[in-house]
Amino acid sequence: MHSLLLIYQEEAAHEQWSQEELAAHFEAYSVVTDDMQKRGVMLVGDPLRPARTGTTVRVRKGKTLITAGPFAVTKEQLGGYYLINCKDLDEAIELAAKLPTASDLAGCIEIRPIMEFG
Repeated sequence: MHSLLLIYQEEAAHEQWSQEELAAHFEAYSVVTDDMQKRGVMLVGDPLRPARTGTTVRVRKGKTLITAGPFAVTKEQLGGYYLINCKDLDEAIELAAKLPTASDLAGCIEIRPIMEFG
């Protein structure tokens, strides 16, 4: 079962963390990442730059409209992802629950199954 683990966090809160808090957070991610790699379920994963660095593209009536920044103003922003291949949803939930942002009051992990054709 191919799935994306989408990591949502409140960027404003995250940006106020000390260097020590950030280091501990990233170390906790490293532990989970290592576990996924050892299990052979992790295909790829990366943190994303802040939402304000994004570019949103829409095409309306044949015209391309470009907006600097995120698609929508939300409390939590997409901060990173893992593409995994687990045996089932239960294993994906187990791994998502281990990610530090799942325990953060200003964050959550969304599991989104990949549509597979053929």
